[in-house]
Amino acid sequence: MTDAPPAYLTTKELAELLRIGERKVYDLAATDQVPCVRVVGKLLFPRAEVAAWIDERRSGPQPAAPLPAIVAGSHDPLLEWALRESGSGLAAFMDGSMDGLARLARRDCIACGAHIHEPGGTWNVAAVNRELPGKPVVAIEFARRSRGIIVATDNPSKIDGIADLSGSRFARRQEGAASQRWFEELAREAGLDPAALDGPQVPARTEADVALAVLDGKADAAFGLEAMARQFRLGFVPVAQERYDLVVWRQGYFEPAFQALVRFLATPAFAAHAAEMGGYDIGQAGTVHYNAGEIDSASG
Repeated sequence: MTDAPPAYLTTKELAELLRIGERKVYDLAATDQVPCVRVVGKLLFPRAEVAAWIDERRSGPQPAAPLPAIVAGSHDPLLEWALRESGSGLAAFMDGSMDGLARLARRDCIACGAHIHEPGGTWNVAAVNRELPGKPVVAIEFARRSRGIIVATDNPSKIDGIADLSGSRFARRQEGAASQRWFEELAREAGLDPAALDGPQVPARTEADVALAVLDGKADAAFGLEAMARQFRLGFVPVAQERYDLVVWRQGYFEPAFQALVRFLATPAFAAHAAEMGGYDIGQAGTVHYNAGEIDSASG
């Protein structure tokens, strides 16, 4: 085992470190320009304080601070499972796509999940370009997900589409959830006022929560994932397929924790679990749809 370096530098050692003469070191100490202590007639220089003193005089760009080992953004049950099973050590804090992008912009997380529907049938790229313009981030496809209306088992209300939700109790998501924003767009296109729908007043925070609201009889319907309807053995009326991306700082992409997740997404275990959950298409997982401000022409 290598011994730790001494806690103090001598005058000669500091001169060698700074590439100056010993006389200059004495001058710096005499004018209190460098951290030092005087012991029995000798000058000693605390190694850690000298390092901080040197760093304080840095000019030019500062090094980026380490990114927290957190994946924020929209809740996804398959991703949540993969974070655990991959052994990546990445934690999940999922509270909506827009919340995730805001946290990513503040460097409060290493990556975020997003499924923001945009005009023209694209996903996420315009929002990333708007929230992190020109920043060194990449949007990588995680999966395509089947989204629709979750209803009670056997669909007793005979709901066949969004237009049939009039008069139903509907489980809402929080304001920052991309699924809630997309549902409101689709509802207005179907001639419904989403604000007029009855249902629980407290918004559901996750995909599991909206399904549980239907399972517990608190709502007649919810705009959720097929995977969640399957898990709770509920009815499901498909509406559309959406794309769920992982938006990650380039710095974070090469961190060991995120690389552990990336490697796991290419394993048979991940593919098998996605198939078992149902409602997922991982055939294009890993496709880059956004790269440092350049929008992929095939981003639909």
